[in-house]
Amino acid sequence: MAQVIEVTQTGEAIRIDRVFLAADVGLVVDPVNFENQVQGGVIWGLGHAINCEITIQDGRAGQSNYHAIEVVRFYQPPEIIVRAIEGGGKIRGIGEPPVPPAAPALANAIFAATGRRIREMPLNRHIDFI
Repeated sequence: MAQVIEVTQTGEAIRIDRVFLAADVGLVVDPVNFENQVQGGVIWGLGHAINCEITIQDGRAGQSNYHAIEVVRFYQPPEIIVRAIEGGGKIRGIGEPPVPPAAPALANAIFAATGRRIREMPLNRHIDFI
């Protein structure tokens, strides 16, 4: 799984424009489902990188469930371009692999656009997003 993200700096805020993703998945049986699953994973990963934080209060997580997590809003998702690298062989899953690369790819894109290296999440502590 590899991701590259393009962002634009607009004043003091960052807009996520495009995500390019390549996934080595073996054999793709349903290309539409594959693309949708990957796009959903990217959105989930971006939402966590931008907004999500688990805090500890009195030895317990301060967030009790998903309602406490601010996700990517309807106007924010970028164009997500997905390519499968089909190496043949057995059928493998595609559920979680798109999620982890989203945060470092976004942080690298922010660095490329602004020169600011952000090393702490959520990223919205340090930079605004539109």
